[in-house]
Amino acid sequence: MAGTGKAHLREPADVLMRAEDLVVEFPLSQGRVVNAVSGVSLDVKQGETLGLVGESGCGKSTTAKSLIQLPPPTAGTVSYNGTELTSLDDEALRKVRTDLQMIFQDPISSLNPRRKIGDVVAEPLRVWGPRNVSEQAQLVDAMLEAVGIDPAVARDKRPHEFSGGQCQRISIARALVLSPQVIICDEPVSALDVSVQAQILNMLEDLKYEYGLTLVFIAHDLAVVKNISDRVAVMYLGKLCEVSESNTLYRSPAHPYTELLLSSSPLPDPTAKVDITMVEEGDVPSPIEPPSGCRFRTRCSYATERCAEEEPMMRKVSDDHFVACHHPLVSVAETAEVSA
Repeated sequence: MAGTGKAHLREPADVLMRAEDLVVEFPLSQGRVVNAVSGVSLDVKQGETLGLVGESGCGKSTTAKSLIQLPPPTAGTVSYNGTELTSLDDEALRKVRTDLQMIFQDPISSLNPRRKIGDVVAEPLRVWGPRNVSEQAQLVDAMLEAVGIDPAVARDKRPHEFSGGQCQRISIARALVLSPQVIICDEPVSALDVSVQAQILNMLEDLKYEYGLTLVFIAHDLAVVKNISDRVAVMYLGKLCEVSESNTLYRSPAHPYTELLLSSSPLPDPTAKVDITMVEEGDVPSPIEPPSGCRFRTRCSYATERCAEEEPMMRKVSDDHFVACHHPLVSVAETAEVSA
């Protein structure tokens, strides 16, 4: 059940990027606000891949964008490599952002249709260097080759001359050209065919190890997240539900919402029996007026009065497995470890 807390956060010295109590609100008319992200805390270690999953509109992309201050969070803190990003001025933030890059969901619209591919990938270098045009061209060619694009063929073409999968590879090359430490992958394969998805995912894994990247990977497809992530965080209506090591989460989910997500994923087996006992009840509540207490309670078959009155806090289930739920599906190992 969606809640708050920091029991799942690791020691600051052990992590590369850490967000605490992130709040992102978008104002509406008559003093109302959209509560897109409400008190989310996350961390990610150097070289780790953090998967962020949940339904459309749960705040995954907004959370990830707020990590790189795009937009800046309404409240909360984000630290990167010991630097508090929310306190930086515009110029200092621009410099830090060279280490924090993003791969956008729509590969084609993220590329300027008027510019040649060589210029698209070289644009960050023209801002940050090297200034030598020959060095820039060498870096562009190297990045295009790293993502499986022939620079001799692609350099003078424009985005519309490439497929969606090729455009996504070009977007990844642009993100890599400044040698970043962290890449936010905002559903980078959701618009692609399954065969192309596999190619992009395999390529991201190879690039991660080759360049020592740290990834925050957002996706709807739970199978995709399982295969690429070291740790997974589940979101619902702007809150975190569960955080766990990838295999543990898929083997024994502790949150009713996580169980619902897993049961909703079809198996590639025509003879498999369909479990109809787990049924979604009701519509997703509005982020303008979210439910009191646990935000998932209106759709949860385990909900009680306590769920309406008291917001659940993140607590430990087992090693590196945390859940925000009053009625977890697995026994809580250390109920005393409740974040304030």
